[in-house]
Amino acid sequence: MIQRIQSVFLLLAAIIMAALFKIPFAMSDQAASPFFEDKLFNVLDHTVLTVLVALGSIVALVAIFMFRNRNLQLRLGYLGIIASLFLALVAFWLVYSNADTMGDAVIEDQFGLYMPPLALVFFILANHFIKKDQKTVDSMDRLR
Repeated sequence: MIQRIQSVFLLLAAIIMAALFKIPFAMSDQAASPFFEDKLFNVLDHTVLTVLVALGSIVALVAIFMFRNRNLQLRLGYLGIIASLFLALVAFWLVYSNADTMGDAVIEDQFGLYMPPLALVFFILANHFIKKDQKTVDSMDRLR
């Protein structure tokens, strides 16, 4: 259900992950190396990045509709956390490992490089509120 706060956080995480298909991670002033041939480094330049972004956005969207099964929703949230964490690490590593091989080319970070940590925060917040919701339901079961 969209009225639950964790659904909002999962929706924001899904939007951020899907937006990475359009927003580049870094720009270069010279065309060089396999990733900066078009002077932009984005998700589509590396297969691992594409898979992680697709996985993260699909997991977030599926988790929104698993509101009746909070344990599965929580596990999907953990999978989203792992995907966004690996996405952030791989993106930073690919950008900065290629910076050494490009010589005197200047690489500028773009907003896309900082979006996976933002999605990670939204996944963590969603999981926090899923756990809180689960504790509330469990406390209601004890009172019956």
